[in-house]
Amino acid sequence: MRVEQLTCALGAQLYDVNLADAVRDESLFAEIRQLLLKHKVLFLRDQDITRAEHVAFARRFGELEDHPVAGSHPDHPGLVQIYKTPESPAERYENSWHCDASWREAPPMGAVLRCVECPPVGGDTTWANMALAYERLPEHIKQQIEGLRARHSIEATFGAAMSIDKRLALKAKYPDAEHPVVRTHPETGEKILFVNVYTTHFTNFHTAERVRFGQDANPGASDLLRYLISQACIPEYQVRWRWQPSSVAIWDNRCTQHYAVMDYQPCHRKMERAGIIGDQPF
Repeated sequence: MRVEQLTCALGAQLYDVNLADAVRDESLFAEIRQLLLKHKVLFLRDQDITRAEHVAFARRFGELEDHPVAGSHPDHPGLVQIYKTPESPAERYENSWHCDASWREAPPMGAVLRCVECPPVGGDTTWANMALAYERLPEHIKQQIEGLRARHSIEATFGAAMSIDKRLALKAKYPDAEHPVVRTHPETGEKILFVNVYTTHFTNFHTAERVRFGQDANPGASDLLRYLISQACIPEYQVRWRWQPSSVAIWDNRCTQHYAVMDYQPCHRKMERAGIIGDQPF
């Protein structure tokens, strides 16, 4: 297996390897896992694997989870079908910087995404290194956000376009989760900036140390949150991947965010993602 680093921030492309082999080869899978921890997102071309092999490889990292809004393949639970067609309405939940399902109490550890069909041009995906984003924050910002916690909501994102009854039912099933603004990677020990499009507000900002009068609370907190979320947009923290059929991306969802560029209409873009159950951020 040959490894080519793609940017200084994150990302590497793997050559001369088939993910189906890693299902059965313990040492090969262990090498891929270590590369993922190092580069945070891995890319492969020409992965002519079956859906069963896709699921089996992803399951080497852990059990898979379904998505409450995006449908899974009927024969392969946990393999979410992200299909965009010229006929379907343009859902605008992918083309924003996000960490998958941070609205869960235990957000996904990572994902394995395979391209089934894509436009000849456009439809790229970009990833950002949120450990690097935290590392390069100004020191006074690091001090300001130490110990802060925030809410993450499926209701305010996926639920926003639903009727009020469906939206409230969605929230009842998946209540807003509270996570640290800076989480610690459970395997590498890195500090990670952990706010994204699903984050609605801080839960412990309004203290005497931060707020002199009530009028400080809302603009102070919202401006800080907006600033932190914007860090994923910095090109120096990013890698961009151009899809081809049978290309695969494997990413560590604990320390990255991603953005699916929606610039390809009215073409087809069909992707299948196996999301891996994670643990509660600390």
